Amino acid sequence: MNSPQTPQIRKANRVQGKTLVFRDATTADAAFILALRTDSRKSGYISATSPEISQQIAWLESYAGKTDQAYFIIENLAGETLGTVRLYDPRGDSFCWGSWILKDGAPQTAAIESALMVYAYTIDHLGFRQSHFDVRKGNESVWRFHERFGAERTGETTQDYLYRIRRKQIVAARKRYRKYLPGTVAVEACYEHP
Repeated sequence: MNSPQTPQIRKANRVQGKTLVFRDATTADAAFILALRTDSRKSGYISATSPEISQQIAWLESYAGKTDQAYFIIENLAGETLGTVRLYDPRGDSFCWGSWILKDGAPQTAAIESALMVYAYTIDHLGFRQSHFDVRKGNESVWRFHERFGAERTGETTQDYLYRIRRKQIVAARKRYRKYLPGTVAVEACYEHP
């Protein structure tokens, strides 16, 4: 009897939802990513980032060869950049996600649709069954958002709350918020780098 394969994070050229698209980040996105990550109002809730564009480009060049994570630029259907999200740290049937930043002026529905897209891609297309992640304690709007989705607080560190959300809660959230993502996502060219 064959045991099920352990799911793996895979990059995709494009993941399309209802009004949003995730596309694989490249070095051409360095300035946009750096502007988001060094925004004084947003950077307090993410890991520190060097303000040097050359370091962001070097990180993206290194990322291009990695097979254990996917870093997406969030865009609207017209191709306007709205934010970022990263999938990483696979542990068995669980994955972590973060670097979830939306620019000021992004549509109000972008947060919920992009979260639903993360779960649709990882559950429906990659085979994960749950997610683990952390949120800065001071980032109350985000940890409350995750708790409304059904995430369970499993612990804390000095600066972060630790969470887990299981498939059952993900499925329930996808049903509850289906007007933001009525079905699953369309994935174009899911691949792994050699």
